[in-house]
Amino acid sequence: MAARGVLKALAAAVIAALLRSTRQQGEPRSPGAKRPPSGGQPRLRAQRTHGSPVATVSGATVSGATISPAEGSPGQFGRDATRDLTAQEIANLAPSYEPNPDGDPDPGEIVWTWVPYAEQDGRGKDRPVLIIARTSDGATAGCYLSTKQHRGFISVGQGAWDPQGRESFLSPERVLRVTEPGMRREGHVLSPDHFTRAVSGLARVHPMRGTR
Repeated sequence: MAARGVLKALAAAVIAALLRSTRQQGEPRSPGAKRPPSGGQPRLRAQRTHGSPVATVSGATVSGATISPAEGSPGQFGRDATRDLTAQEIANLAPSYEPNPDGDPDPGEIVWTWVPYAEQDGRGKDRPVLIIARTSDGATAGCYLSTKQHRGFISVGQGAWDPQGRESFLSPERVLRVTEPGMRREGHVLSPDHFTRAVSGLARVHPMRGTR
């Protein structure tokens, strides 16, 4: 009889504990109360934009899941963000061939930086850019490269900037401003012949001071 009483008391305690837990989970949270964090770091949500894999973090689009969500990609945000030069800025450029693998972007080098899409809607991707000149404000000017040949694009040959060794083509439609802090890394020094050919083709689209 004593053992039966102990079992009844134990069962009652378990039931009471379960009821308390159920009530606590169902209680509405007070205004302003925050739900406990569920993982600490923001999660990268993979999506595909313009046929290229990207990731969205807190409303910002970054290339690849290895880039810090807080900082984004070099050249993506702030005063060092890669941007399109104005027609007047392009006209004042004087292209030169001055490669110097010192960690800074120099004319004649292919570097990697964030390149916004032409729609200027906040999206973009990390791309190789051929630096063609220096700007008057201490930055550099360049055009992005693509392994897809479109009408008017200029071949710059093959090089180590593409891990698959594919032929690359310079897009002459846009001339970009690239700063040293906005550069992710140097990629390759382009040969003088390919550089001259690229600048000559670009000058037919955008006449520049140093090519007139």
